Amino acid sequence: MSASAVFILDMKGKPLICRNYKGDVNMAEIDHFMPLLMQKEEEGALTPLLTHGRVHFLWIKHSNLYLVATTLKNANASLVYSFLYKAVEVFSEYFKELEEESIRDNFVIVYELLDELMDFGFPQTTDSKILQEYITQQGNKLETGKSRVPPTVTNAVSWRSEGIKYKKNEVFIDVIESVNLLVNANGSVLLSEIVGTIKLKVFLSGMPELRLGLNDRVLFELTGRNKNKSVELEDVKFHQCVRLSRFDNDRTISFIPPDGDFELMSYRLNTQVKPLIWIESVIEKFSHSRVEIMVKAKGQFKKQSVANSVEIAVPVPSDADSPRFKTSVGSAKYLPEKNVVIWNIKSFPGGKEYLMRAHFGLPSVDKEEVEGRPPISVKFEIPYFTVSGIQVRYMKIIEKSGYQALPWVRYITQSGDYQLRTS
Repeated sequence: MSASAVFILDMKGKPLICRNYKGDVNMAEIDHFMPLLMQKEEEGALTPLLTHGRVHFLWIKHSNLYLVATTLKNANASLVYSFLYKAVEVFSEYFKELEEESIRDNFVIVYELLDELMDFGFPQTTDSKILQEYITQQGNKLETGKSRVPPTVTNAVSWRSEGIKYKKNEVFIDVIESVNLLVNANGSVLLSEIVGTIKLKVFLSGMPELRLGLNDRVLFELTGRNKNKSVELEDVKFHQCVRLSRFDNDRTISFIPPDGDFELMSYRLNTQVKPLIWIESVIEKFSHSRVEIMVKAKGQFKKQSVANSVEIAVPVPSDADSPRFKTSVGSAKYLPEKNVVIWNIKSFPGGKEYLMRAHFGLPSVDKEEVEGRPPISVKFEIPYFTVSGIQVRYMKIIEKSGYQALPWVRYITQSGDYQLRTS
């Protein structure tokens, strides 16, 4: 079973807009949601599912809004949450920013979208590109006798319209890997994982079939190839256009793509990643009147690669003042509202080592022992490089008119949740 009603509330819990799909839950039940949420928050027992009597509230928060689905039955919770997140995605595609103001400014479109996204509590058309074909942001003129359902809604390939034409047929493939890393004060890696996504930008005419080949270990084992340069993908999640039965049989990623931008797949790798940017820090105190922080950053990736837009956030005592900086490269600035020093390095080649020294004045009272020290966090982006070694081996494009199309591939590694604790 699925949702009975969906509500969009402001920060105070006041309903901005709602849609009753089944009529089996009293719409006034939503008044209990906010007091229940605040009570659970005070108790430190807040959960994504709240219950009042026989009614269950499944909720998510986005910007300054709460999206809440109510149900009486034992609903399929993961389906409801997927729907709420998908609704956020669709509204964001329509209004750029989804917040209270954009809901108030677009009541009519929001109602229309809620009608199309769900029917009798079950998700229906949730692809924003298809919805934009018949729910437009311009006022519709009434044309009698011309009412028709867009063919894509009743089509087997509901995510792509027919009759698309381009002068130049191209596919752009982005392989983006985020590195999540947590290193303790002794330098041991506590957590390391790679979260990857493959995004496509498709400019192809007609109804093409695409086949994507990766250096997937399971595929290499099935075909008896050398496994050395293959990658074992976990938690693989595909866009709805991928033929899953085909993938299960012979690991072929075969699909008719939507037009324009979309995320084809995501994956995860639980591998021991060598920290790409290694940070060492030394904090020295001088008779409680000043503190000196020395930070050393080293690029531990291939020399031919370069990390761009590196940002190293070094926490400092909350009562520090009168900062002075000296850096061997880049620039440093103090953000007193966040109690951090941000060291920016525009370009950081592999194998290089850089230093930053920061001097701060301190009041005579020592607070550091009480405060504890947050970890140093690092942001970066390394183009033309993947940590896992994943490779796009081929992209075949088959279309009945037989045109030639160019696939372009780009690899990017970036920081996810990348933190190093300090002693």
